[in-house]
Amino acid sequence: MDEQNIPIDINNNKLLDWLISRRHVNKDWQNSILQIREKINNAIQDMPAHEGIIKLLSGQHINYFHCLKIIDILKETEADTKNLFGRYGSQRMKDWQNIVSSYQKDNIYLAEAAQILIRNVSYEIPSLKKQSAKLEQSITESEKKIRDYSKNEALAIKEFNTSCEQLGIAGKNIKSELLSLLNELTAIYEVAAEKIKIVNPAIELYEEFNKFLSARSSNADVVPLLKFVIENGNVTTYQYTYGEKPLKIEMEGDNSDKNTVEELNDAEEQIDFGDNEIDFGDISVENNDFDFGEQPKIDWGGTPSTDEEFEIVSHTDVEVSLEESGIVVEKSGMDGGIAKGTEALTVLDNPKTRDQIINELMELEAFLKMRLFELSSDSDILAMSQMQNAPPMLQMQTIESVTLMNDCVNVALSEFMNKRILHLHNIKHSPKYVDILTSSLKQKLAVAERMKQSISILEDQIKKYKSEIRSFEPAIKLLIDKTKQLQKEVQEDISKRYKGRVVNIVGGVNML
Repeated sequence: MDEQNIPIDINNNKLLDWLISRRHVNKDWQNSILQIREKINNAIQDMPAHEGIIKLLSGQHINYFHCLKIIDILKETEADTKNLFGRYGSQRMKDWQNIVSSYQKDNIYLAEAAQILIRNVSYEIPSLKKQSAKLEQSITESEKKIRDYSKNEALAIKEFNTSCEQLGIAGKNIKSELLSLLNELTAIYEVAAEKIKIVNPAIELYEEFNKFLSARSSNADVVPLLKFVIENGNVTTYQYTYGEKPLKIEMEGDNSDKNTVEELNDAEEQIDFGDNEIDFGDISVENNDFDFGEQPKIDWGGTPSTDEEFEIVSHTDVEVSLEESGIVVEKSGMDGGIAKGTEALTVLDNPKTRDQIINELMELEAFLKMRLFELSSDSDILAMSQMQNAPPMLQMQTIESVTLMNDCVNVALSEFMNKRILHLHNIKHSPKYVDILTSSLKQKLAVAERMKQSISILEDQIKKYKSEIRSFEPAIKLLIDKTKQLQKEVQEDISKRYKGRVVNIVGGVNML
């Protein structure tokens, strides 16, 4: 085969080594290039206003092939300085011709072009593409964060709305709305007291079971507070503790009559002290004589005569007031003193008795679950032995009936374990709880607001990233075009040295 037709393939990364090994350039070519670069920097300070020159000098490294193009342009702009011998008197032309001559010495221009080609292909263009790809990655990550933040924002708002819905507030003025809910507690407790009554069959079963196991004829003392609430309703802790209704209830922190929330008085009995006088109704007092009308007969049993009447003696000379006598006039019946502090609270409102009610309901639930287990067990030893002599009430219980009782207990428990009721109870009895709950709700709104702000920041960053990418794209395209142009010029220059053989610079440059 004719050698002239065999192409010369040179790897881009090995181009400079190939030129040095073929002795086209010297190893120390870089020592001379610094002087040439200095000459170029001085020459470009004085250039004519020409569009072609401006384009050549804008944003790129000036090499030997650019210098040749600049000289061609100067031949037009400096034509009037050309003399009869074909030489130019323009200093500009002389400077650039000197630069080209320095480049051509020892083929320094070829070594520099090879180095530029290698640097552009291996470093400059990949670096710009890497930066662009990094920006693309940043956009992708920012978009992912926006989706996550949007979910978090929606979740925070949903949690806030759910909490407000559970509490029954609008969420506009959280603290005042929470405090206003305390007015509903009384009605809520009344409903709870009514619902507790549905556990009465379970209590009766529990009592009968305990009485049977303990072999006691009297009722076993189980869940006493539950039984009390079922019988008496949501009354004061004072009544539960002392077994009698208080005369008056004063809420904690205020002893005046304005804070009296309940006065358990008999409507038909009134004490009118007026101006320190006692009104006894039809009893008349005139001239210190008490007229009792017709007096009843008193049978004293062992007295000799059952018909004897006692004479009421009137002491006209003795005047004794009630205060001086030490006599205290009290209400009749079971009415007692004044309920204050925790005793003024109802049994469902008092934290201590409330916890006791919950514990007793859980005790009932545990009992019923155990009975369900025993009834559903294949080997019910207890039923086979001990329960044979049990009362009919215990023997007649089935899985269905016990399950129904257990469901009733769970309904009663739900009235106390309801989140809204728990919140209201804690708000009333813990001064700091309303602030904690308010802060918790506001925190959800703050989270949503932070997520919203973060989304806004990320959206601005995405716009910035896209703007930078748009600026990179023309720069990368221009550098690729210049690199391919330089590759073509180097290939043609090397081809001239080998009598026009085809020269191909292969490698990364062709992947651009």
